[in-house]
Amino acid sequence: MSEFKKFSSLHEEDDDQADTPPFRQEEAHSTRSKQFWVVIGIIVMVLGSGIGFYYWSNNMDKHAMNSPEEGTPAPKLEHQGMDMSSAGGEPAMKAEQPESVMVSARKQQLIGVRTEKAEVLPITHTIRTVALVDVDERNLIHVNIKLEGWVEKLYVRFTGEEVKKDQMLFEIYSPELVASQEEYLLALKAVRTLGDSEFPEVADSAKRVLQSTRERFSLWDITPDHIEDLERTSKVLRTLPLHSPISGYVLQMNVREGAYITPSTDTFVLADLSNIWVLADLYEFEIPYVKLGQKAHITLPYFPNEVFEGTVTYIYPVLDPKTRTVKVRFELPNPGWRLKPDMFANVTLEIPLGNRLVVPNTAVLDSGTRQVVFVDKGQGMFEPRNVTLGVKSRKWYEVLEGVKEGEMVVTAGNFLIDSESSLGAATGMMMPGMDMGPKKSDDSSDVMSGMKQ
Repeated sequence: MSEFKKFSSLHEEDDDQADTPPFRQEEAHSTRSKQFWVVIGIIVMVLGSGIGFYYWSNNMDKHAMNSPEEGTPAPKLEHQGMDMSSAGGEPAMKAEQPESVMVSARKQQLIGVRTEKAEVLPITHTIRTVALVDVDERNLIHVNIKLEGWVEKLYVRFTGEEVKKDQMLFEIYSPELVASQEEYLLALKAVRTLGDSEFPEVADSAKRVLQSTRERFSLWDITPDHIEDLERTSKVLRTLPLHSPISGYVLQMNVREGAYITPSTDTFVLADLSNIWVLADLYEFEIPYVKLGQKAHITLPYFPNEVFEGTVTYIYPVLDPKTRTVKVRFELPNPGWRLKPDMFANVTLEIPLGNRLVVPNTAVLDSGTRQVVFVDKGQGMFEPRNVTLGVKSRKWYEVLEGVKEGEMVVTAGNFLIDSESSLGAATGMMMPGMDMGPKKSDDSSDVMSGMKQ
């Protein structure tokens, strides 16, 4: 501070030296400049010393923490379920089983705790899926002709029309057919005339022509009754009628009157719908439960109060890679042709699995990575168990490991008991080194305290 006073006194003397000669003034000014730079240097030294001491002290503290004396163990930070002495200083979590939790009788009543016994029962695995009604492919008929010609008259007018067996579908005019009929009549006349001829070779030739023409009619699917009419009347038919081979419905119709058709023309597609297929898609994990001959309940939105019974008749050998499903075929009778192709249906399969150890579905808490069931040990103590589950039915879960027959499992309120267990674990994490033991639920810390208000 004395240096600052001196520096200030120099400025106070400026007024007194106003009358000083010039050479004296230059000397005084030089002296003041030197004193000013001396003061600045001192200030810089003081600041530098302070900063250096600060960094030096910090480095010494870090060195003392990172380099303990020889023979002194490295500090180890421990926490509930956590070890800080792992490599890199990262906490290593210890996998521990959840602890039991104690819930008072008053609190059990408040949160609605209910229990049921784990027992061995006959269970049924239920598979539900959607399906589509389809035509029985064995009753699907494609109507074609084996000669060329023109459709003279059409007896079926539209797609979807019902037809009966042997009903006429259309009449065809074919020049080839007319010529064959004339040839047949000539051969027939020759056989009748030359039957008693003295030249058997001539009679045999006529018979061969007649037989050849008859076989040609057969290859064209001309029925014997038409040939009999031709023989009886000796009249050549200009057109030939084509009849329906089955009773059913017209699914496709590709001809109209006046159209020219060939053997490659698919004139009609007919289907007998007295027996129907229902095709359902089942996921690949469900296929092992499905067997041939199993019965299924089939319902349709069109008949909401009616249940149809179908039978598994075929499981397709390929898997759809996009949906990961396998197609399964169900067959059922279709009296009155009530079920129509392409109708939507719902299929339910009830598959008996025999006697299994089961618990109610509501008893299982599923976190996605593990399944937990709370077992009532009595006197307000509930023990969480990790369980291994099997198949699931409408009401039950099969238990493979974790619970024994006769033990009481929590079926209602288990979510709140699980929260109590989690709260106890969290308290232990915040208080390392303290054995909390079984967590006893305190009514004063009830998560349902809001219900008491």
